[in-house]
Amino acid sequence: MKNLFICYPKCSTCRKAKKWLDENGIDYTERLIVEDNPTKEELRKWSIEGGIPLTKFFNTSGKLYREMQLKDVVKTASDEKLLDLLSSDGMLVKRPILVKDKIILVGFKEGQWEENLK
Repeated sequence: MKNLFICYPKCSTCRKAKKWLDENGIDYTERLIVEDNPTKEELRKWSIEGGIPLTKFFNTSGKLYREMQLKDVVKTASDEKLLDLLSSDGMLVKRPILVKDKIILVGFKEGQWEENLK
């Protein structure tokens, strides 16, 4: 299965990650997070398969996250509430996300990507 690369083209970190994928010859399918936001089911699956808490999927430095004052909400909300929030708007989701079978990478840390994708 081809790697799934979920990104936001205006995001500098996403551009860096995409460049890294291209330079390392890693095949992927690109999906734009604003046009095609991850669904509740996808986020639930990725959280479980990747062993990643749902809170780590939030774009905590994003404008929408701050406007909605989610900092305290996220700490105490149920998984269902977190999934509802994340699936409601792609701008709330940390990016890029790379999905390779059961390997889920959220955000771009070159060392982590190298370790998991090469």
